[in-house]
This record gives sequence, structure tokens and C-alpha cells, in this order.
Amino acid sequence: MEFKFETAYNQEAITIMAKALRKTVRKKRSRRSHIFGVIVVIFAILLTLPLGDKEFVLDFRTIITWLVSAVMIFVLLFEDKINSYIARKRMLPGLNKSCVTFSADSYYSETELGNSEFKYNNIIMLAEADDYFVFIFSQSHAQVYDKKSISGGTIEEFREFIKGVTGKEIQAI
Repeated sequence: MEFKFETAYNQEAITIMAKALRKTVRKKRSRRSHIFGVIVVIFAILLTLPLGDKEFVLDFRTIITWLVSAVMIFVLLFEDKINSYIARKRMLPGLNKSCVTFSADSYYSETELGNSEFKYNNIIMLAEADDYFVFIFSQSHAQVYDKKSISGGTIEEFREFIKGVTGKEIQAI
């Protein structure tokens, strides 16, 4: 059986890829970063509030502290979108669309830059979002496949196929 996907590496697809990396191979580091960020925001609020008989003063330091806290909250809330924006800017021209064919022993990717063959044993983790499958290769490398463009079988058949050839379970994200 041969499956094919055509995927546009747009902002949505790369955001899902960033989310999959954060929730799987970067999970521990991401949790630490979030805890650190929340602690910084709490300290910033506590240090600028008038506690006890202290009078509230709106000075340059207070404004800078609140500004840093607002930036920290923004980064914590939109981490995946920020990461995907940066990744998209660093992407080579010609890699924004791929056509991938999956066969029993390997899979082939066609882009404007050329063709590549990938072996299934290089995949360290499989993830699945509502509209995408994500293959994770390392802390910073992954591939995403748009479920809407599947041909050669159904999504359920592909799910069973990929679990069989990799020997790995698919994590829902």
C-alpha cells in the first residue's frame, strides 16, 4: 500500500510542528521555562504592589517591570506561534511545499529543491493533531503532514501503517 500527502509548510502547519515538539521531546524543558516565567511575573507584581504602609509610586522602574512582565506573559501564551514564525523565516526557499510518498521500506519527499529519501528508523516519536501528523526526529527537527491531502488510503489505515513500520505509538497533541 502506498500513501501520499501534499503539505504546505504554512504558518498553521509549522505552529502544529512547534507545538508537537514542545509537548513531546521538549516537554521537561518547556515545563521548567513556564514555571520560571510564572515565578518572574509573580515576583514582578509583588515587588511593585504597595504592601503594608508603603505608598504606590508609578515611576520608571515600575513601568519597566510591568513591561517585562507583559512581554513574559505574551511569550508564554504565544510560544508556539513565535517559534513557528522564526522557523518559517529561517526555512530555505523552495521547501514551503512537499509531496511525500510512503512505501513499505521508506518514504520519499519531493520539493522544489529536489527529492529526498527517509528511513522510518530515524523517527524518534510520532504525534497527531486534529489536521496533521508530525514525525519528530530530534529536539529541533520534525516533519508535518496534512491529513486533508491524504491519498492511497484512509487516515485510520495510514495511522496503522505508520505505527507498524516504525514500531512506535502515536501521541495525541
